[in-house]
Amino acid sequence: MRWPYKDVLYTVIFGTETPAGRRFDIALIVVILLSIAVLFLDSMGSVRAQYGGLLYGLEWGFTLMFTLEYGLRVYCAQNRAAYIKSFYGIIDLLAALPTYLAIFIPGASFLMIIRLLRVLRIFRILKLMRYVDEANILLRSLNQSRRKIVVFFSTLFILVTLFGSMLYVVEGPENGFTSIPTSIYWAIVTITTVGFGDITPQTSLGRAIAAVTMLMGYAIIAVPTGIITAELGREIRREYDLRHCPQCDRSGHDRDARYCKYCGGEMEEERLKGRGTKAPL
Repeated sequence: MRWPYKDVLYTVIFGTETPAGRRFDIALIVVILLSIAVLFLDSMGSVRAQYGGLLYGLEWGFTLMFTLEYGLRVYCAQNRAAYIKSFYGIIDLLAALPTYLAIFIPGASFLMIIRLLRVLRIFRILKLMRYVDEANILLRSLNQSRRKIVVFFSTLFILVTLFGSMLYVVEGPENGFTSIPTSIYWAIVTITTVGFGDITPQTSLGRAIAAVTMLMGYAIIAVPTGIITAELGREIRREYDLRHCPQCDRSGHDRDARYCKYCGGEMEEERLKGRGTKAPL
């Protein structure tokens, strides 16, 4: 038998159009930020030594809250399997799981693993992305440009391999380029303009190759920026094109527009909202 308040729970948890849904989202954002603050404080030795018990209790309180939230989301989701396997479903699970896993890893030799599991709680901050519409646009832009970015990084890998191998031949072990992997490390540091300076070419030819590598690094930085920016612009234009006025059928409206900027008619979402439709999953 279907619980009569399941639809109401779904609208509050997954929707943002109702006052209750907005209050739930705001409360959850506050809890996430507080849990991250507790994690930061727990990483400070002096604070942990003085308030360790309090921080431990607060952490378990936040963990129970996130566990309850995850359980309610799974319960009232219209498609439970899709939610569990989705990006936000996995992040919601990671928000609570590390605290429980740390219980079942005993022994002093596993202290580093426990510390790693505790640091994994930083993934809770990714839960905030659900409440930022612009983050979804950015994710779609990255997804659309993934093939171009893969090609770019493949080309970059070839370049650093070539430059690193050339410096290994020209400079040799006596100047710090003891192996091809070490030389590739130098090429990566140089082409990304980081320049640690722990390995530097000493010969004139090596410095000439290094100069070309540095100049190429400045040119390469602009490539992924241009790719992502172009896809981001397309996604923003696509968002505008999706908003059609039901009266004059013209597009190009802002996402939060309540009335058409051409004819003044009420937007479709506002009319549907007035009829009490549910927010989508």
